[in-house]
Amino acid sequence: MRIKRAVNKNKHKRAILKQTKGFWGTKSKLVRVANQALMKSLQYAYIGRKLRKRDMRKLWIIRINAACRINGLSYSKFMNGLKLKNINLNRKILADMAVNDKASFASLVESVKA
Repeated sequence: MRIKRAVNKNKHKRAILKQTKGFWGTKSKLVRVANQALMKSLQYAYIGRKLRKRDMRKLWIIRINAACRINGLSYSKFMNGLKLKNINLNRKILADMAVNDKASFASLVESVKA
């Protein structure tokens, strides 16, 4: 008795077309083209997850630097001062403080200056 693949193959096709819903033109209609588009989009998504981390870190550093310069200190001197004082706050928290809680950030800069 031979094996027929119709049910599984159709299920696979449906899954691909479901994932490419909203793609432009034949990329959402034809299975072979849709599969290629899907593979490429998944690669972009994987790369994008790495780039997002990089971009967020850049943004945090820019925000911390701007807030430090308002309080009369450069970013590098501020970070070095935090290290010397053993204040372990990551850049995400520092950037959030710089934007939302300016008073506590200013006091943190003053403690680093001292």
